[in-house]
Amino acid sequence: MNQITKTTEALTKATRDAAEFGRGNLEAVTQATQAYLQGTQELSRQAFTFAQELNAQALEGAKALAGAKSLKEVAEIQALFARAAFDRAAGEAATLQQAVQQIAERVAAPLTRRAEVAVAQAAATARPLAA
Repeated sequence: MNQITKTTEALTKATRDAAEFGRGNLEAVTQATQAYLQGTQELSRQAFTFAQELNAQALEGAKALAGAKSLKEVAEIQALFARAAFDRAAGEAATLQQAVQQIAERVAAPLTRRAEVAVAQAAATARPLAA
């Protein structure tokens, strides 16, 4: 009877530990998902703002082209606005790339912490092999 009690207690503890571990996993996934959703919203806002700025720049360029008096002036205006658009796009690409990296780090953080907990628990419960 004593052995049955010990076995039942061990099984109950194992079940409780497994449920707690699963709950921790779910919390980590929830945190990662929230970080992902917030990050993509932030990234979308940045991209939309950039698109609006490029659109305004294009309208400004179109107005300048409409007022050009010669083909040489048209070519100069086109070159000026093309260069400005390229410079702006290159700068914004670096900014967006950095934002994506930060989002990835925020998403991975809770999952990494959870993996560390799993490894620590596995190491704590591992039984040494007999020599």
